[in-house]
Amino acid sequence: MSAMGEWLFLVIGLAVVVLAVVVGLVATVRRRGAAALPTEDEVRGDILEERRTSEDEPPAGVVAPESGAAPVTTEPVEAPAPALDTPEGTASRLVRLRQRLSRSQGGLGRGLLALLSRDKLDEDTWEDIEDTLLTADIGVAPTQQLVDNLRTRLRVEGSSAADVRAVLREELVALVDPTMDRTLKVSGADGQPGVVLVVGVNGAGKTTTVGKIARILVAQDRSVVLGAADTFRAAAVEQLATWGERVGVPVVRGPEGSDPASVGFEAVKQGIADGVDTVVVDTAGRLQNKAGLMDELGKVKRVVEKQAPVTEVLLVLDATTGQNGMIQARVFSEVVDVTGIVLTKLDGSAKGGIVVAVQRELGVPVKLVGLGEGPDDLAPFDAGAFVDALLG
Repeated sequence: MSAMGEWLFLVIGLAVVVLAVVVGLVATVRRRGAAALPTEDEVRGDILEERRTSEDEPPAGVVAPESGAAPVTTEPVEAPAPALDTPEGTASRLVRLRQRLSRSQGGLGRGLLALLSRDKLDEDTWEDIEDTLLTADIGVAPTQQLVDNLRTRLRVEGSSAADVRAVLREELVALVDPTMDRTLKVSGADGQPGVVLVVGVNGAGKTTTVGKIARILVAQDRSVVLGAADTFRAAAVEQLATWGERVGVPVVRGPEGSDPASVGFEAVKQGIADGVDTVVVDTAGRLQNKAGLMDELGKVKRVVEKQAPVTEVLLVLDATTGQNGMIQARVFSEVVDVTGIVLTKLDGSAKGGIVVAVQRELGVPVKLVGLGEGPDDLAPFDAGAFVDALLG
């Protein structure tokens, strides 16, 4: 065979192989396409199946019933409202008052009883008694009055242990003055709410006291609105809002740095509109100078009283500050007409004599005492319970 014939045979063979491959590929594609495309009958069957399924399935929010029963619709379940705190009543607060005061103030009473029970009450002993009373921040004039009364009575009535204790108790109760009216004026006249302004320097526990007063009032089944008028401290506003949420009391607030008087005005306005019993307003406690303080608190009171008269002005003092607290008391008493005193942190101070000193200084009673960090650790002040705690 010639070379030309060999090449012709080779070309024909290659052409046959290529043709066979192409035919095989075309057949494969056709088979796959036929498998992917459903027949007309299959399409009709799928449509009927979809219709049956959609008729059987209930719509969203409907529970599929048992055979023959009507479908049952379900309403979306709302999350339960957060449970409110239940504040303690007055009785349990007074029990804690005695317990806490006996721990913090018992040293004063025990010291006085030990000195008065000596076999001989000489001048040195009476000087020790005076020093003990002055150290407890009772003040010079009340101390002198108490010592003079004790000297006279023990000389006349005897100095046995029972006599000493009874005489000391009577004289201390008289010094604390149980005749002072310690009720909170939280009710207004002619259907208006009582309006309570709470004043004091920052750090004395003023905002916390407002929240605790709200708890006392709620425990007495009174309706309350709180006014967050300490607008220069965002933390104070948020803190008061938290106190209100815990007992279900609304809190009126304004933008940070807004006019405190306007917040107090709106709080009393809302209290009147809602028909509540009491509105308690937390005021700003900045004490840069007396003139600025007088302008600010004076404005708050004037603006608030365009809505309703202020029935109570409570001054909050930190019992642990001693004589510094007395200076604050004098400044505030010159600025606003203080009607009652709240002594906070009394359980953390052994100088319970400030009760006597601040009452003498301002001529107004201690009405509430703070005895700890708990939400219900604010109790009405009771002269007899206080003295009993002093004596153990």
